[in-house]
Amino acid sequence: MADSSTHRRRPTIEDVARESGVSRGTVSRVLNGGHWVSPPAREAVEKAIKKTGYRINPHARNLATARANSIAFLLTESHERLFEDPNFSVLMRGAAEALAERDLPLVLLMAGSDEEQRRATEFITAGHVDGALLVSSHRGREAFLAELVSAEVPVIACGIPLGYERKIGYVAADDLEGAREMVAYLRGNGRSRIAHITGPLDTSGGTGRLEGYRQELGAAFDERLVAEGDYSRASGERAMRDLLERAPEVDAVFVANDVMAAGAIDVLRAAGRRVPEDVAVAGFDDAPIATRVEPELTTMRQPFERIAHEMVRMLLDVIDGRAAGRMTLPAELVVRESA
Repeated sequence: MADSSTHRRRPTIEDVARESGVSRGTVSRVLNGGHWVSPPAREAVEKAIKKTGYRINPHARNLATARANSIAFLLTESHERLFEDPNFSVLMRGAAEALAERDLPLVLLMAGSDEEQRRATEFITAGHVDGALLVSSHRGREAFLAELVSAEVPVIACGIPLGYERKIGYVAADDLEGAREMVAYLRGNGRSRIAHITGPLDTSGGTGRLEGYRQELGAAFDERLVAEGDYSRASGERAMRDLLERAPEVDAVFVANDVMAAGAIDVLRAAGRRVPEDVAVAGFDDAPIATRVEPELTTMRQPFERIAHEMVRMLLDVIDGRAAGRMTLPAELVVRESA
């Protein structure tokens, strides 16, 4: 009879993962140098390796120990939105500057379509970057994030990543309180029929600003005075036309971003409504367009440069094995001529 030891199966990575209670990907990262792995997970894997008797292939390990030394700017929007919305370029420039201080390049990855998301996911999980800065996450279109989370890729989001609030760290402006402050400002100036053009309601910015508007109005909230936009100028125009048809008595409109607010001003002017005498218009962001429209736009300033720098700092912390942080920064009221 043959010795039973000759038939003993050699321990595999799956055995180590099962014993340590972590994913196969985590075990692989420990074996390949420990990048993106928390200290407790690393310790659990090392104990499991000893217990199972798993033997590391030194040659295979040496092939993958080096970091990519680059970071992805993962934008889940269309190419058109990249060029239309100036906030993206401000965030990208801020992130690039923060990374340049550490001599790290920033790689732009577009992920607005399913196919782009597939390619971006494959690129990131193949190890071509050390982590990703996620910008403009939409609920219902974020299935690719499950793969990044499962692979334990370091990700920090700009804004709250709806559906992944507990799994991905983020840096966000205080959308709700910023909206409340703007609506309170408009009411304090005697405006009583305040409409709202929302951002896309599958984003944290869209939902947070709508909720702030709703809370500040309280019992005065009127569903007829709410129209949905998608952050584009054309959607601001459409929403403003709808509001004027539904509620011609409107005397103010709080718009969820400055680009849409510019579109709303165009429609009001075409309808013979003076801004701010007949209808006050207020935006959100303090994007460059806020000072290029006539009249210049009253708005809530998002601290985009600080947001970008904090995202980079937090992402590098996660890459180094520390827990993901979550940060909310206040928006600032900027009063100009439109309201």
